[in-house]
Amino acid sequence: MRLMTITAFLGLAAAPVAADVDLPKQLAWTAYGTGSAGYNQSVAIGAALQEATGVNLRVLPGKNDIARTEPLRQGKVQFSANGVGGSFMAQEGVFQFGAENWGPQPVRVLAANNGGTVGLAMAVAAEACEKAGKPKCEGFTYADLKGLRVSWVKGAPALNVNNEAYLAYGGLTWDDVERVEFGGFGDSWKGMIDGTTDAAFASTNSGRAYEAASGPRGVFWPPIDPNNTEGLDRMTAIAPFFSPMTAKVGATIDGTDGTPTAGYAYPVLMTYAEQDAELTYNMTKAMHEFFEAYKDKAPGINGWALDKQNFQWVAPYHDGAIRYYKEIGKWSDADQAHNDNLVARQAALMKAWEELKAENPENWEEAWDAKRREALKAGGFAAVF
Repeated sequence: MRLMTITAFLGLAAAPVAADVDLPKQLAWTAYGTGSAGYNQSVAIGAALQEATGVNLRVLPGKNDIARTEPLRQGKVQFSANGVGGSFMAQEGVFQFGAENWGPQPVRVLAANNGGTVGLAMAVAAEACEKAGKPKCEGFTYADLKGLRVSWVKGAPALNVNNEAYLAYGGLTWDDVERVEFGGFGDSWKGMIDGTTDAAFASTNSGRAYEAASGPRGVFWPPIDPNNTEGLDRMTAIAPFFSPMTAKVGATIDGTDGTPTAGYAYPVLMTYAEQDAELTYNMTKAMHEFFEAYKDKAPGINGWALDKQNFQWVAPYHDGAIRYYKEIGKWSDADQAHNDNLVARQAALMKAWEELKAENPENWEEAWDAKRREALKAGGFAAVF
């Protein structure tokens, strides 16, 4: 791949910042569909790269986790602005990633949006509150979803598990609601507008959520009480990456004191372990050196800031990214130890996968579930899902 050397000078309010970055003239990564927070932020980052460096970033929209991760696996894109599904769940080889044609993936992180102001939550159509006997959604909680319609997106384990986690917080399961299947994230939010579903998952700053909020059915984000330990225990038993927070950016939230909900890192800029370390180093460097150029350009985008990075997350960082963080003095010995443990976890899971393939069991799903738990326990790793 032919590289171009770029020296970009960004004129900031303070002293100018110079950044030497080597990137291809053409870059491609995947994100959720048009209108999603991940897509909107990717486009804004691409515009900043184009203006500062002349690099053209092509963002390919994908309806679900599989659609975003498959082009990366095939080498058709270099990176993905993915979510917890295409990163953590892909690493774990669970849900759709537990199918025989997938398995545990050697995912690696470059950077993540840990804004702390954007929630990732199950929204309810305000109109649906009426069905539950809660006019204007006063006092409506996730427990009130019982008997209502909740979105299920094919090929999107993250969205579905997240919805399951919010149901669990309310003391419910999928058996307590009417599951409505959709082909993609965007479709589930069209359903929120046209009345075919009552609840769907999104980041609070998703363009789809803003669109639905301005529609006739409206949008409501039921509250998460950080002191409800029983509810939170049920929630994190399903999705251990959630934690309570106050969303201050999003549909119906902007300009208010915020809404108590839950969240996690999103989007996560990731790739595979075999991706060229030099390219990954420069992409990571560009994300941070050009941050001021895309800051404030999309709702929630400021969570990409360097001081918001979590180097001890649930998926390991790429060697190229680690090189950059070490250069700027942000990578600690504790971060490295945590990262090494995650890489070892992936290795144990992939080894177990190959062993099971050799055994060729009749009931793959059950066999992999047992084999996966066995491998994690043997390696001293926590078993989730």
